[in-house]
Amino acid sequence: MKDISIYFKPTINNFSKESETLGEKIIAHTENYFPELDNKGIAFIYCPEYRNAGETNPSLLVYDELMSHLYKLHLGEDWNFAVYDLGIIVPGNTISDTYYALAQVVAELVKNKIIPIVIGGTQDLTYAMYQGYQKLEQMVNLTNIDLKFDLGTPEEDIKDDAYISRILMDRPCYLFNCSNIGIQTPYVRKSEMELFEKLYFDVCRLGEFNADFKKAEPLLRNTDLLGIDLNSIKGADFVSENNTPNGFYADQICQIAKYAGISDKLTALGIFNLPTQHLIGTNQQLIAEICWYFIDGYAQRKGDFPIGTKKDYTKFIVHLESTENEIIFYKSPKSNRWWMEVPYPNKEGVKYERHHMVPCNLEDYEAAMKNEMPDLWWKTFQKLS
Repeated sequence: MKDISIYFKPTINNFSKESETLGEKIIAHTENYFPELDNKGIAFIYCPEYRNAGETNPSLLVYDELMSHLYKLHLGEDWNFAVYDLGIIVPGNTISDTYYALAQVVAELVKNKIIPIVIGGTQDLTYAMYQGYQKLEQMVNLTNIDLKFDLGTPEEDIKDDAYISRILMDRPCYLFNCSNIGIQTPYVRKSEMELFEKLYFDVCRLGEFNADFKKAEPLLRNTDLLGIDLNSIKGADFVSENNTPNGFYADQICQIAKYAGISDKLTALGIFNLPTQHLIGTNQQLIAEICWYFIDGYAQRKGDFPIGTKKDYTKFIVHLESTENEIIFYKSPKSNRWWMEVPYPNKEGVKYERHHMVPCNLEDYEAAMKNEMPDLWWKTFQKLS
């Protein structure tokens, strides 16, 4: 593994290490020691880069305040993997310098099967994390938990809430799909929604999530890189200058984190827009719980994403009379979760191997049985062809 210690400085790290707590398990970066990253697991990283939102002097203590609470939480069952606290990626002389450092770190950790949990910093750090996947030449499914799309335009510079267009414009482009969970229509331009639809990207509005939170699970199961904007949490549940009256409840954002952790495909998580100054107690607790539920989900991964042989899966073939298409469904014997197989051109080889098996749920199979084309199948087919 390449030496990534050059990008970090340690935290204060005089946290609780009581028996059966995360503090007992976490392998932390200290003044005289940087962890040997030789086991798969999870690594916490703080990247206090806020300059694209106009903040130039964020407190480094907010991470210590957060981690002091996380270290006290008790271990879950079967947490038989490494948990690292790598400390702080100090912002560089320019924002591009910070992006470069974070991209290098993300690429190295993902390559070595360690999931980076990047706590920051504004949400444009998602772009830097995506650049890590570029270095690996890996096609990416990106999902944002956000009340807005954060698109921006190709002509403008990256901002904290305008960076997706830069990802779309980069060449070569490794973005296969982009999803948004929690969008609130009052904060979305009509042109942005039209562009998402034109690109066959996936949207789960806040109202749809509230009506049936399981709608988000297939999107999270199909995600490589997940970004959670803390401003998407209901203002009454998370105190911040930029939260809105509507948003996710505290328990909902933890459920999302749990789903994300369970996803076999997900390899990086960003938690963004951490307040730049002192964190009040309930904010600390909620962010710590988001991390805890993600780790607990990771511990419960089934390893049943259907790549390679599917002989142990239950196979269902549905013929749609209306379109003359045939849709193949697979059901996992380990988790009872569902996938749809979407055909793609043979000339693409293994390029789309990880993307033509689309996570879905029982309702998609039932809709196909009623001669209805599942929306996720159609969007994926359009991108593949």
